[in-house]
Amino acid sequence: MEIWTREKWESHIDKSQTAVYYLYTPMCGTCAVASKMMEVVAAMKPALPIGKADLNYEQSLAVDYEIESVPCLLIQKDGRIEHKIYAFHSVPYLLEKIG
Repeated sequence: MEIWTREKWESHIDKSQTAVYYLYTPMCGTCAVASKMMEVVAAMKPALPIGKADLNYEQSLAVDYEIESVPCLLIQKDGRIEHKIYAFHSVPYLLEKIG
């Protein structure tokens, strides 16, 4: 997973059929667990554009996308946000939501 800016995420909304953006903060314990899950997802879906960002540095994104808490996973399909996930139940659950 590479670190994306908001601009890079939004460019994937415009050009990718499906893309995933993982939002976290470094001091969040739940985010540490979710980060490990997302590393597994990224390894299992190498062709899928997956980015991540520390929400402390992308605060306008939190406001504009109405992010309620971290960790948060934004899944866009065909140019629109299809899922906004806050509870990272398991890797199979995340893979099912991503499709």
